Amino acid sequence: MKIHIHDSGSLKEKRMVVRSLKEKLRSKFNVSVSEVDNQDLWQMATVAVVTVGPDKKHVENVLQNILNFVYENFPELYIDVSKEIF
Repeated sequence: MKIHIHDSGSLKEKRMVVRSLKEKLRSKFNVSVSEVDNQDLWQMATVAVVTVGPDKKHVENVLQNILNFVYENFPELYIDVSKEIF
């Protein structure tokens, strides 16, 4: 997911938001999360969330729950989502 952190004024502020997001997703959903692009931009981040499951429906459900959680708990973020399910 591509994230725009409108209120961020520095890399330090951005990293605090991204770190919080990553930790919450890892602990609540037991997924792998990593910032994969835009590390040097102070208002943009690209975060990858990875999970595995027994079938496509389960994986889609987990990913939708993650999106709902992010929208509810991080309303200040503008998020552009793309999914790849294999």
